[in-house]
Amino acid sequence: MKIGIDRINFFTSNEYVDMTELALARGVDPDKYLIGIGQSKMAVIPATQDVVTLGANAADSLIDDENRGKIDFVIFATESGIDNSKSAGAYISGLLGLSHVRAIEVKQACYGATAAIQLAKGHVALNPGSQVLVIGADIARYGLHTSGEPTQGGGAVAMLITKNPGILELDEESGFITEDTMDFWRPLNHSEALVDGKTSQNVYLDFFNKTWTEYKGKTKLTLSDFKAMLFHLPYTKLGTKGLREVLLEANEDEKIELTREFEAAKRYNNQVGNLYTGSLYLSFISLLENSNDLKIGDRVGLYSYGSGAVGEFFSGKLASEFEDRLPQINLESRVQVSVEAYEEMYQSQLKNDGADIELDYKNDHSKFVLTGSKNMQRQYLIQ
Repeated sequence: MKIGIDRINFFTSNEYVDMTELALARGVDPDKYLIGIGQSKMAVIPATQDVVTLGANAADSLIDDENRGKIDFVIFATESGIDNSKSAGAYISGLLGLSHVRAIEVKQACYGATAAIQLAKGHVALNPGSQVLVIGADIARYGLHTSGEPTQGGGAVAMLITKNPGILELDEESGFITEDTMDFWRPLNHSEALVDGKTSQNVYLDFFNKTWTEYKGKTKLTLSDFKAMLFHLPYTKLGTKGLREVLLEANEDEKIELTREFEAAKRYNNQVGNLYTGSLYLSFISLLENSNDLKIGDRVGLYSYGSGAVGEFFSGKLASEFEDRLPQINLESRVQVSVEAYEEMYQSQLKNDGADIELDYKNDHSKFVLTGSKNMQRQYLIQ
């Protein structure tokens, strides 16, 4: 049975900060951001959006009268959870009007959405008539004036995992690894992540080489079997370093082709920033929408990494309707905000301190918004 991604969509806020302006405000050479980490814009998430609303806004267009009754499992992947008990999957199922479903939340840093897809594959294999809604939504926060600040961002990717998928048919084998590594973590009393950047980069590349080697051993495939190689992109320069590792195995023609496809795949991440769980899958969308040389049956490699740390290399073949089922993303329509406005929006994020608060959402025209907190319960609105 063929199982994979049947539909996919992406959502982020309508605001961004320009990385050149942020660099100048921080007193650093803009090339440190533009070239050093490979980012030109960074999504700024307003207080009226959290991971639940981001996920709901991404998933809403994937659900219609035809498939609503077939979706029986909602898996929400995030490392920006809003509740230590109730899953984000339960919150979002209510907003989307999905009640006859199982709903859970999974967590393993940026790897979470890949874990959700693997769970979804097993569920569909046992229940071929089912569809699983997988959501990866996060708001990357390291703090203002920190070394990690330029690798922030936010948004959500939503996917339907089904049999006979229209976009990507997932291969069965993968290579994977887990090691207890303190390269990135967020204690329960912290709203921002803590990170050892150098260690994280080294583990990322080490895990890529190990999982790629394991994958090749299982499948007997080689680099020549791949049209494109995709990477988790907390910032695009890290994916470039991963690509360089595998290009050591390529001939000159393969180097040119794989580099060209990677350039298409990183375009949206360069404009949005870090999505944590959704980053790899935004890169997949970017490849499909920006490459001019893809065809049905092309095999794509995907490297997923979540600090702490888990890595997995897996693959899939482009399915028969991949050109017709893509969202039309228009990042150019977003509004640029000043560094001062970005800082204010960052500080205004709803805090889990138990205080009642009403948020001004009149400027947020998204369908799903966060309007505040009352009696320690987040308040959501469908506009």
